[in-house]
Amino acid sequence: MMQKNFRRGAIALVALFLSLPAFAQATKPAYHVQRLTGEIRVDGRLDESTYSAPPTFELAYETRPAENKEAPVRTEVWITYDAGNLYAGFRAHDPHPGEIRARYSDRDNAFGDDFIGIVLDTFNDQRRAFEFFANPLGVQMDLTQNEMTGNEDSSWDAIWDSAGRITADGYEVEMRIPFSSLRFPSGGGAMTWGIDSVRVYPRGQQYRLGLNPQQRGNNCYLCQSATLNGISGVSPARSIELNPTVTASQSGERTDFPNGPLKTGDPNFEAGLTGHWGITPNLTFTGTVNPDFSQVEADAAQLAVNTQFALFFPEKRPFFLEGADLFETRFNAIYSRNIADPEWGVKLTGKAGKNALGAIVTQDRRTNFLIPSSEGSRLATVDDKNLSTILRYRRDLFGATTGGFFFTSREGDGYHNRMLGGDILFRWRGTKALRVELLGSSTQYPASIVADTGQNASELTGRAIRTVFQHTSRDWTYYFLYRDVGKDFRADLGFVPRVDFREKGSLLEHAWYPVKSAWTQWRLGVEATDIDDQSGDRLERHADFYAWANGPRQSFVRADVYARDQRYAGELFDTDSVVLYGEFAAHPDVFVTGQLTAGNQIDFANARQGEQLRFDPGVRWNVGSHLRLNLNHSYETIDVDGGRLYTANLTELRATYQLNNRTFVRWIGQSLDVDRDPALYTFPIDARSRDFFNQFLFSYKINPLAVLFLGYSDTRTGNAQIDLTQQSRTLFLKVGYAFQV
Repeated sequence: MMQKNFRRGAIALVALFLSLPAFAQATKPAYHVQRLTGEIRVDGRLDESTYSAPPTFELAYETRPAENKEAPVRTEVWITYDAGNLYAGFRAHDPHPGEIRARYSDRDNAFGDDFIGIVLDTFNDQRRAFEFFANPLGVQMDLTQNEMTGNEDSSWDAIWDSAGRITADGYEVEMRIPFSSLRFPSGGGAMTWGIDSVRVYPRGQQYRLGLNPQQRGNNCYLCQSATLNGISGVSPARSIELNPTVTASQSGERTDFPNGPLKTGDPNFEAGLTGHWGITPNLTFTGTVNPDFSQVEADAAQLAVNTQFALFFPEKRPFFLEGADLFETRFNAIYSRNIADPEWGVKLTGKAGKNALGAIVTQDRRTNFLIPSSEGSRLATVDDKNLSTILRYRRDLFGATTGGFFFTSREGDGYHNRMLGGDILFRWRGTKALRVELLGSSTQYPASIVADTGQNASELTGRAIRTVFQHTSRDWTYYFLYRDVGKDFRADLGFVPRVDFREKGSLLEHAWYPVKSAWTQWRLGVEATDIDDQSGDRLERHADFYAWANGPRQSFVRADVYARDQRYAGELFDTDSVVLYGEFAAHPDVFVTGQLTAGNQIDFANARQGEQLRFDPGVRWNVGSHLRLNLNHSYETIDVDGGRLYTANLTELRATYQLNNRTFVRWIGQSLDVDRDPALYTFPIDARSRDFFNQFLFSYKINPLAVLFLGYSDTRTGNAQIDLTQQSRTLFLKVGYAFQV
């Protein structure tokens, strides 16, 4: 039955592809770029002859907070190219250069500063773009823009050069972007790219200045880009890149905790090699043997004392970031962090004409499981190998409409999970969008998982559908959502923590844009959701009445009032609550955030009604141009009949001293302290638990692949009877380099 329903859905999806009408597009502004005749030295000084000619364009519009009014400051941009590189020069005028915000920081961490850059839609297909920004000191920020999901992803890192300096009239920035860091149509002929250029000018407000006017409510950012003509006869130089890595570590562990000695293990050395081959400018093959998938950046701390479903952590490993936007789905059907510890892997990504494709195959040493249900999820692991495969195909159909298919497979000893899906995103008139996703799966769990988690020993087959219609305009937004996930649906290479439910949701929101007010935007809305299990029993029903606004000092405030009930362990609970959030720049160097949550909540550990109070303050303090402090805290209490169940405090401090654009030293401390009343629990538990994670890191990066990391980390644990005691420690070294041949 599942296969028949899925087949019918797939046929309907293909029929929808063929039946949708096309819409004409408005003529776009076009800019012509000349080939470089001399040389440009990327030093942040616009003193070459190229910059004595008129600029390619100027950023004429303030698109936020004002609506396409004349920009308050002048910005000139020059674009040129040679056989191997694209060059961009920026002269950002400022009547008050002493107010320019510029600090040394690691890449992708300067978005609180003044910054400037370009957005390149190299296929001019309004689906995907590469974004390159730099602050006035040349600190790099690069991202990908995915119009299919609306995501802007800073985890993508390209190899390029930048430099900047503050002048008496503002600041200047230069960029050299190798064509080997871009993907574009092959053939070497004249190309037309989509282009936008953006300058962020943070003062009392955070002003966005742009090349192109932005229509508020338009659901396609890249559709509003100008075009850049004239680039021809170029190809990526040295299309084979080798990235050898060497990692060394030595760990110690107190196996007889807390009184035994900390036993130091033998040193561990690992060598790996990753190769990138640009088969064509639009097709890239990546292969890796014994890859270094170590993650130097510690995940941000998340409080998980009283949670119902597994927490989501973003992908940060370089192997998976090339073309990662192609594999994204709104259903989270593909989640590469489920590939835990590969022995080897191969990857192919690219685009030819209207067709984009991607493939990943890895041999994994360990198999992680996310076991979902309608009321919660749990994690499990077996130390068995598996072969993981991810395939993705996407086609640009017409206008802004895109459709595609995806397949994942994980095969192990006595185990398999296979998932096939299709999706389509149809957008028209710049205000309306319809998205449909259909999926089906087949799963056979290994015997150990069946025994440990109670899953069915027989093969499971399931299906899922997600469909959303959304309208966005300048003043009004509304959507209707339907999602249906079968009890036996599994996406073991995705992130789907809940199954066995049907969800109906809707939202209505209105916006105001005061002209003569420091509060530049107000929004008021209501969102409603109704979730039942496949048997028709209620899982959750809620209405969220909310309002938010942007105001002075780069402030943002939001208030939510939830009327909600949820089912857990077969019983309905009242989870009405109020959530208040705010953020603002208390000083040009100090940014403050805070969120307060108060109301009813489920005590998931004991399956009963509780009351929650939670406060999450945070502060980012830039001390001069080199030191940055990030302090975040979470305070949470749960009260039940009989008293206070627990009080939890989670604190994280990140202190980073950036010597220059390439080098920093950083300390991270994460502390979790939970006080409980054991008499209120239905099972034995310690009255207190304490954990502390400590990490020191020295980092030197020539580029994202040529790196040196040297670090130390340890964990400490304690309870009501035991003071914080070191449980483990690790010394680690990583060296990586990039060769082009």
